Amino acid sequence: MNLEELFLKFSLLGAEWVLWLLVILSLGSVAIMVERAVLFARIRCDFHALTEKLRPLLRSGDLQGALKALEGERGLEAAVARAGLREADRGPATVEETMVGVRTRERLGLERNLAFLGTVGANAPFIGLFGTVLGIIKAFHSLAGAESANFKVVMADISEALVATGVGLLVAIPAVIAFNVFGRRVRTVVANSEAMGHMVLAQLKGEPLVGQEGGEKTAPAKKPI
Repeated sequence: MNLEELFLKFSLLGAEWVLWLLVILSLGSVAIMVERAVLFARIRCDFHALTEKLRPLLRSGDLQGALKALEGERGLEAAVARAGLREADRGPATVEETMVGVRTRERLGLERNLAFLGTVGANAPFIGLFGTVLGIIKAFHSLAGAESANFKVVMADISEALVATGVGLLVAIPAVIAFNVFGRRVRTVVANSEAMGHMVLAQLKGEPLVGQEGGEKTAPAKKPI
């Protein structure tokens, strides 16, 4: 069996297996969409309200009060602020590195499985088109082996083959929309956490630190970051 015959034999399998592949990809995409939607709803944070609550406490140097205000707060913004405030006694450089580390680690968690949605959204139409091509090849091969041409049968086979393209688009469109929505949400959360980190760091550099163990302390000397 030469290479051409081998590929022809593969093509004659038709588009059914491609449709099953698209169904599996669709189920995976839906599962990720639901999981990501639940995650982002769970970590939702009112960034503006949180900054307004923390700013006066940080301005007065009340770090213990700021940490208490962060209790129960969810989201990357609150996690970054907590991490920075817990390291406040070690100086601004340590605070900044700690907040950057937390932000980087948490961002990886927020972006988990989004690459799958992007890949499905970009490639599902081509997978569907591939199934359509296989179906058309099978339809014309059946016509060539028939004793008499029956165009109605051929057109029915071709219309069935075109279903694969339609299913591919049906799988791709929601995946692309979800990828864009969740990607934008990740960028927003990361930008808010960066703003929160800058606010915490600015206040620690410029204000006396009060409420630490051992009484009042003066702010650490400014160091180049």
